[in-house]
Amino acid sequence: MKLRALLVAAVVSTLALAGCSVDHSGQDASKPTIRIGFQTFPSGDLVVKNNKWLETALPDYNIKWIKFDSGADINTAFIAKELDFGALGSSPVARGLSAPLNIPYKVAFVLDVAGDNEALVARNGTGVNTIADLRGKRIGTPFASTAHYSLLAALAQNNLSPTDVQLVDLQPQAILAAWERGDIDAAYTWLPTLDDLRKTGKDLITSRQLAKDGKPTLDLGAVADDFATAHPEVVDKWRQQEARALSTIKDDPAAAAKAIASEIGLTPEAVEGQLKQGIYLTPEELTSAEWLGTEAAPGKIADNLESASQFLAEQKQIPAAAPLKTFQDAIYTKGLPDALKQ
Repeated sequence: MKLRALLVAAVVSTLALAGCSVDHSGQDASKPTIRIGFQTFPSGDLVVKNNKWLETALPDYNIKWIKFDSGADINTAFIAKELDFGALGSSPVARGLSAPLNIPYKVAFVLDVAGDNEALVARNGTGVNTIADLRGKRIGTPFASTAHYSLLAALAQNNLSPTDVQLVDLQPQAILAAWERGDIDAAYTWLPTLDDLRKTGKDLITSRQLAKDGKPTLDLGAVADDFATAHPEVVDKWRQQEARALSTIKDDPAAAAKAIASEIGLTPEAVEGQLKQGIYLTPEELTSAEWLGTEAAPGKIADNLESASQFLAEQKQIPAAAPLKTFQDAIYTKGLPDALKQ
């Protein structure tokens, strides 16, 4: 309970800062508000936001988009009951569903599967050419993120423990600043910051490679339990628009890149190149046995989250891994696949 109280207190300042970047002018005070936590990595979430598809699909609601720097911050906001939906990685979700957080939310969508859009990069001039060379080096990564999980997995593959290196908890923009100052030797992070690091560094391993080795990471869309129970029709509308965005990324990547570019301040050409680095599922793949599945036949997302929880426990990032049933109960497949139809 003490940890929860600290997190709830911390979210106040987090949301205050995040809210400064959101324009709420013109919203109808008589309408209920749906609060959506987003991050600025290239995803269908930003396509939905930029095109105002939710505003069109849900005219009886105000849509409030709140920017966060990491999944750990989004977890904190869920704990404080300040979010209805949120975009966060599979490692933060696994942590959130495990004790002591036990966050009451459910996974309702897969935004993307991490590929080359998350990677461990070594800065030029540090003498680091392999993961084994990282012993004793300073590595920046956002703690409790998918990148942190992947970094620990990469170190373990090379017989290195977290104590064999100097881990520094930094958000992506802070990683870039520390990198440019020479304060860190390597970093595990995601786009768009990742491509800035690559200009003066080199990949040691990507999340695509780790996925092939049995450590896949995902970006997921979560919904608060109480909201999903009270408004299942809104969850369906939200998923429809997210599925529409996935189809746009596949069928019209230029249009998707243009929408995302205006949200993250890059050129459409740069974003289109970044989209090629990620793995974006089609709605059909999303509801397959490999991923989210359907109400009648849930997929393997719960197994993936259980594996992440076990790994986090082994690395002493959480007290103990949660049982598989915890994650099975946290997969929201109600209405699938019909809920994805346009």
